[in-house]
Amino acid sequence: MIHLQNITLTYPDGASRLTAVDAVSLTAQPGTVTAITGPSGSGKSSLLAVAATLIRPDAGQVLIDDVDATRLDASEAAALRRERIGIVFQQANLLASLTALEQLEVMNELGASGSRGRRGRVTEHARELLAEVGLADHADKRPAQLSGGQRQRVNIARALMNEPSVLLVDEPTSALDQERGAAVVDLIVRLSAERRASTLLVTHDLVHLPRLHRTVTMIDGRLTEGATPAAPLAHADSH
Repeated sequence: MIHLQNITLTYPDGASRLTAVDAVSLTAQPGTVTAITGPSGSGKSSLLAVAATLIRPDAGQVLIDDVDATRLDASEAAALRRERIGIVFQQANLLASLTALEQLEVMNELGASGSRGRRGRVTEHARELLAEVGLADHADKRPAQLSGGQRQRVNIARALMNEPSVLLVDEPTSALDQERGAAVVDLIVRLSAERRASTLLVTHDLVHLPRLHRTVTMIDGRLTEGATPAAPLAHADSH
């Protein structure tokens, strides 16, 4: 589970500081997907970076499975990310020279001890994950041979390689059409439920919100419950 408690984050802005996240509290329960929506510049990505332990907030707690990440040093935070947090970036950021299978296998080499002895099991696990996201027959293909939706599925499978308890997803449908976007969102919901992952998903695509368990909106760094009033779901669904 992930619990953000009274998170405040500021950035230097000339002689003063700009508040990007303003006393935000948010919890994602295991097996659920919570959407974070809001206009550009509202603080969504900053909040996700804090949740990912990539940025230390000015104030507040980031509790991941009862571990307060704000009290960890840089190496401890990196270990926590490696062991308990999966991150699905907006762009798939796949390595052009690696196959889909290798994109997942390389996660075993990122700093954890004993990686050599696990390689056989890692390959088996990577193949299982590719099958779960519908890419069993594409394991040997490189990114240039995959569609946008397929690359995003590799991105999701890669984030799940270390069996994280927390999944953080940034705009997974931004480069996809509505049909492929819906398939990716449904996949994230299914895998979160099956793996009991606590998922936070940043999105501008309001049409997909009915598929998710909860929606919160950020405006000027503050959090409110529900979708953005300016773009009601009924209107989004009609297009």
